[in-house]
Amino acid sequence: MGRLIITGGRRLQGRIRVAGNKNAAAPVLAASLLTEHTVRLGNIPQIEDVAIFAEMLRGLGATIEPDGEWWQVNTARVHSPRPDRRLGRQIRMSLLLAGPLLARFGRVALPFPGGDVIGRRRVDTHLQALQTLGATVEVTREGYRLAAARLRGGEIFLDEMSVTATENAVLAAVLAEGRTLIRNAASEPHVQDLCNFLNGLGARVAGIGTNQLTLDGVTSLGGGEFRIGPDYIETGSLIGLAAATGSPLRIVDCRPADHAITRIMYGRLGIQWAAEGDDIVVPEGQRLEVIDDFGHAIPKIDDAPWPGFPADLIPIALVIATQARGSILIHEKLFESRLYFVDRLIQMGARIVLCDPHRAMVVGPAKLYGQDMSSPDIRAGMALLIAALCAEGRSVIRHAQQIDRGYERIDERLSSLGAEIRRE
Repeated sequence: MGRLIITGGRRLQGRIRVAGNKNAAAPVLAASLLTEHTVRLGNIPQIEDVAIFAEMLRGLGATIEPDGEWWQVNTARVHSPRPDRRLGRQIRMSLLLAGPLLARFGRVALPFPGGDVIGRRRVDTHLQALQTLGATVEVTREGYRLAAARLRGGEIFLDEMSVTATENAVLAAVLAEGRTLIRNAASEPHVQDLCNFLNGLGARVAGIGTNQLTLDGVTSLGGGEFRIGPDYIETGSLIGLAAATGSPLRIVDCRPADHAITRIMYGRLGIQWAAEGDDIVVPEGQRLEVIDDFGHAIPKIDDAPWPGFPADLIPIALVIATQARGSILIHEKLFESRLYFVDRLIQMGARIVLCDPHRAMVVGPAKLYGQDMSSPDIRAGMALLIAALCAEGRSVIRHAQQIDRGYERIDERLSSLGAEIRRE
C-alpha cells in the first residue's frame, strides 16, 4: 500500500497537461472487440484502472502494443467470453465488456464489478437495456451470465441516465439487426468519444451529444484511429487545486468548452479563469468568497446528469468551499456514501456539518492543518490531496493507489509545479 507525504502551504506555478479521459478509454478499448481489424488509440491515460482493463482484454486474447504515444489494439484472436474474475472484481469498468462480448459471442459471463465504495451502484439499467435487445440474464453467485442467439434492435428507455449503461447499450446495438433507439441516454464527453470512435469504424450512430441516440445496425466494423479526449474531471480538479492554493496555473489541451457548468458552480465560490485556445488559465491569488443567491439566500453546489455539474467534482468543490469566505450547501445526489470522507477534512480543521449522507454545509474559510489520513476512493483521494496542499504542516495520505486509479502520475506532475510531495 503506497502513501503520499505532502508538506502544504506551497505556491504552485506552471503548465500542466491534462491526461486522457479514463472514462472514455475503457469503452473505446471495449469497442475494439467489435472489429477484427487493428485500431490505433492515442492519449490513453497511464492509470491503474485502464491498465487492469487492458490486462483483461489481453487475457481474452487481444494484443495491445505501445507505438510511441499510441496503442495498437487488435482483437482478432479473442477466444473467450469469460473475462478474468479477479481482475474484473477490481474495477467498475469491467461491466463494459457485457455489450461487445455478447455481440461477438452471443454469450458472456461477467464477475460482479469492483470500483469505488461510495454506496450502492446498481447494474439493473445495463441488464434491462441488453434484455431489450434480446439477451437473457441470469444472476449467479459469481456474477452475471447473458446470452442471445441474435441481438435485434429495439427501443430502450433507460430508467436512469447511466453513463456505462448507455455505453453498454451502444456497444451491443452497433452490430444488432435493425434500428435501436436509446432514450434518456447519458451524453457526457466520454459517451460522445465512444460514439464518434465507432462511427469512424463504420458504425451508424446518430444523436451524439443528445439524450436520444439512434443506431442502425451494421454487419461489420473496420479499423481506424482515434485520440481520446482530455479528462474533464481532471481539468475540474486542477482548476480547484489552483484556486484553493492561490496558484497560477495553465491547464493545457483541456477543451474549455466542456466546462460551462463548472464555471457556473465554481463561480459560486468566487473562482474565475480565462480560456485561451485549448487552455484554461487560472490566475493567482484569487479572493475566494461565496456568492449568495438573490435575496442573500445561501447558495448550493449540486450535481446533475450532463450537461449538469459532474458528481465526480463534488468532493473537489467541497474542499474549495473550506477555503472560501461564507456558507454554502454541497448536495451530492447520486451516491449515498460519497460525502463520508468529510470526517478527514473536519479532522484537518474544516468547518463542515454533514446534514445527511447527501448534503454538507460548509462554512469558510478554515485554516487546515496536516493530518494522517487514508484515501477511500478516487475523487475523495484527490480532494484530500488538494486539502493537504492547502494545509499547514505535513500530511500523509495512505492508500494512494486509490488516487492513482484516476489521476496519472499525480505526485510527479504536481511536484513539477512546485508542490512538496513524495511517494513511499
